[in-house]
Amino acid sequence: MLSLSLNSSPVLPPKFPPHSSFSRRSMRSWIRSPCLRRKNLGFWSWPKAVLSAERAVENGGGKAEEEEEYDAIVIGSGIGGLVAATQLAVKGARVLVLEKYVIPGGSSGFYQRDGFTFDVGSSVMFGFGDKGNLNLITQALEAVDCKLQVIPDPTTVHFHLPDNLSVRVHGEYDKFISELVNHFPHEKEGIHRFYNECWKVYNSLNSLELKSLEEPIYLFGQFFKKPVECLTLAFYLPQNTGDIARKFIKDPQLLSFIDAECFILSTVNALHTPMINASMVLCDRHLGGVNYPVGGVGGIAKALANGLVNKGSKLLYKANVTNIVLKDGKAVGVRLSDGREFFAKTVISNATRWDTFGKLLKVDDIPQEEKNFQKIYLKAPSFLSIHMGVKAFVLPPDTDCHHFILEGLSRKEYEEKKELVADEIITRLEKKLFPGLKDSVVLKEVGTPKTHRRFLARDSGTYGPMPRNVPKGLLGMPFNTTAINGLYCVGDSCFPGQGVIAVAFSGVMCAHRVAADLGFEKRAPVLDAAFLRLLGWLRTFA
Repeated sequence: MLSLSLNSSPVLPPKFPPHSSFSRRSMRSWIRSPCLRRKNLGFWSWPKAVLSAERAVENGGGKAEEEEEYDAIVIGSGIGGLVAATQLAVKGARVLVLEKYVIPGGSSGFYQRDGFTFDVGSSVMFGFGDKGNLNLITQALEAVDCKLQVIPDPTTVHFHLPDNLSVRVHGEYDKFISELVNHFPHEKEGIHRFYNECWKVYNSLNSLELKSLEEPIYLFGQFFKKPVECLTLAFYLPQNTGDIARKFIKDPQLLSFIDAECFILSTVNALHTPMINASMVLCDRHLGGVNYPVGGVGGIAKALANGLVNKGSKLLYKANVTNIVLKDGKAVGVRLSDGREFFAKTVISNATRWDTFGKLLKVDDIPQEEKNFQKIYLKAPSFLSIHMGVKAFVLPPDTDCHHFILEGLSRKEYEEKKELVADEIITRLEKKLFPGLKDSVVLKEVGTPKTHRRFLARDSGTYGPMPRNVPKGLLGMPFNTTAINGLYCVGDSCFPGQGVIAVAFSGVMCAHRVAADLGFEKRAPVLDAAFLRLLGWLRTFA
């Protein structure tokens, strides 16, 4: 038996128009079959270093006493929250992580049904490489003495697009470029020039020690060490991928392919995707590679959770935070749905900014910078997910693990009952890729945006922000500090945005800024205050 995961989102075009702007009147099928080509490894065997789901709950760091005061409380155990928590714990901070659900991971978590284990969200995993500084998952695990066994995926994704355009994004960069040039020989020069621009951004970022961009001592130090790289990133910070692509590429179908590439990482087209975000993913897949953890993506969060506890901090499950407690305008703790309260010097919210400032923080009026954020960004729509256990014979041994199918579907059809939509998707997959798929299904779980909201505590089931209009790159994306003293945010509604590698980066940055404010890192209070005001002023130009 194998598991097959499908996601369907209403944010793609019904056809493949020139310079396609992604409408919401269609559906994609995003197929993830992470067990393919892995039969010799057995089915979903967990690494020895990772506890089972049951043991993870039982060993959540012991009982957290209400009278204890922590250096930091982290609301939520998504990857961003766990990376921030573990990085702080390694520096000597006493951290308490509060998780609403019974297992860690959030959107990078898992669930089990009838012997099958399914990834909740993405299974395209970046950040496991061993080169440079963007191997953030490897670094986060190593910081707490953990290591996961992973399986390299030779193909990031196999695109099936209108007009019979079929493109495999091979892990080998030259092989991928060669396939793309074969489809678009008249754009050979443009293809090389566009992706070279991506590498210019990626190499600059990958050469820097990655810490908080809100901490001036670190930032100025990096500038003096790597001035060219820092200036390169500053140049591309306000730019979008689609604008760069259009400097070198004219073919509408090729530009639409780049739109599809960007949609996977940002849920919007290339014109709305910051160049820095796109470059991180479009290049790291070839350098660090796409690597799937043996046993499932949930192993990352479980390993980090175990590492956190081993470093002397605590993680409490079934702990539903309903309020952030303020005292004299400063965040000093949290209140749970059962009435318990916990206090700390700082509070880090791994909830979305909409949930943080709209539900958890009880204030008469949200801070102006959050109003500005909500003017620039709206909640990206959620999606319908189908998780299936299928008989292995229906999937050919050489099937790629991840597929992206773009076809048209009206909004009305999308909003039909979820079982009907799921059946339509499966039928399309059966006709397009896997004959006999329906008859091979032994388990089917269908999730809607309501499901994602319920289990992941994400407003409207959203998976992060998307710009309301064409953004100025990442200029408008907020960092980790907030206008509330002692309150920080981490995750996909913070710089640099969505995706596992991005939220891990957010976690690293947040931990460094919080550690400096707590005295675990060097800081210059007067310089800090002036620099944060400068960053706030720059964001007003977004």
